[in-house]
Amino acid sequence: MYAKNIWKNADVKKVKEIMDFNEGYKSYISLGKTERLCVNESVKIAEEAGYKDLSAFKSLKKGDKIYAVNKNKNIVLFVIGEKDITEGIRILGAHIDSPRLDVKQNPLYEKEEFAILDTHYYGGIKKYQWVTIPLAIHGVVCKKDGTTITINIGEDDNDPVLGITDLLVHLSADQMKKTASLVIEGENLDVTFGNIPLKDEEKDAAKANILKLLKEKYNIEEEDFISSELELVPAGKARDYGLDRSMVAGYGHDDRVCAYTSLKAVIDIENPEYTACCILVDKEEIGSVGATGASSLFFENVVAQLLSLTGKTSYLDLKTTMTNSNMLSSDVSAALDPLYLSVSDKNNNAKFSYGVVFNKYTGSRGKSGSNDAEPEYIAWIRRIMDENNIHYQTSELGKVDQGGGGTIAYILGEYNMNVIDAGVAVLNMHAPMEIVSKADVYEAYLAYKTFLVK
Repeated sequence: MYAKNIWKNADVKKVKEIMDFNEGYKSYISLGKTERLCVNESVKIAEEAGYKDLSAFKSLKKGDKIYAVNKNKNIVLFVIGEKDITEGIRILGAHIDSPRLDVKQNPLYEKEEFAILDTHYYGGIKKYQWVTIPLAIHGVVCKKDGTTITINIGEDDNDPVLGITDLLVHLSADQMKKTASLVIEGENLDVTFGNIPLKDEEKDAAKANILKLLKEKYNIEEEDFISSELELVPAGKARDYGLDRSMVAGYGHDDRVCAYTSLKAVIDIENPEYTACCILVDKEEIGSVGATGASSLFFENVVAQLLSLTGKTSYLDLKTTMTNSNMLSSDVSAALDPLYLSVSDKNNNAKFSYGVVFNKYTGSRGKSGSNDAEPEYIAWIRRIMDENNIHYQTSELGKVDQGGGGTIAYILGEYNMNVIDAGVAVLNMHAPMEIVSKADVYEAYLAYKTFLVK
């Protein structure tokens, strides 16, 4: 069903399936606003479905359901297939990091009797979008004695929220002359943390009061910020969007919409022919670097462990497995926005409610940083989508010289496996509130399931 609107031929049963599936998705992204929280939710879902930690296995057999977690910010899940693992794995790979504000290591200061938190933005954002909105803070503070304290402020209805102030319009004559990238500068994305001074404190009394509260509630000292990982994200739950409730508005659709649909796809299949896999990674928004990014050897190491549990320990077995594998790089695409048509090539741009989006290539301008999938692989993908009545479309990221972006596809492509980007179209991408079509969310899930069992 290439380039056809899902809603137009959806019967009552299909509409109900779409709506029901998205209730689970809204819960997932409302609870999973950081990588750590996404991994926690994914483990809960996996264990409820009978998955066990890799460390519990001494050998493998068809149908075994396995997960492994890396540094609390990666998770990979497998269902062992009928064929030998060396014949290849069907892989769904998504990222679970999203643009946000990170608290600096020495963040707390006082200015004009306000206690303020200093931040450093993470990923590509329009900085002006992050002021005057309610923010929540999530993360961990790791103390020298080995204890880890979990922080969650701003999500419960009884919690206070945080935020970043902006200049009132009445005094903004000079500010309004600046370009959009300079209206709010990165060093000014600092969060108001409090205003009540601690009694009898002569210097930095508002800051002293905040430190007193942190000590009383969390047993945190100011120096403990050094070994913390605290993220500021939009407060509040994902919501239905549009009077017809056809869409979901929320923070972090990029790329947790593909993470959830990939996770559910691998959870919901039974007895696949090829070993099926879903891997959720970190750090895509800053280049897929580090121990928890797609460039990490974590995935390769886990595959080697699986092979070892089947009696295969040679380097050649590992490389053969990777080469024989097929992957969908489950990542979002920019949806055609009716208010900004000038940046898009309408014939080659994803549309809302037209199904899962395949990007042969991403990259920038001359396809820089692109995977560029093989046409033979695309033909196979087309066939299995059509045989299973899956709505799908193809896309590029806007006009050729307009901009661009990347995914994890090229990284897994370096293993010589077949890889193509496949995901959900998003409006407002990288904004504090992004929008997706419920029909696309459900269709991506169906497409991923189909891929895993073919």
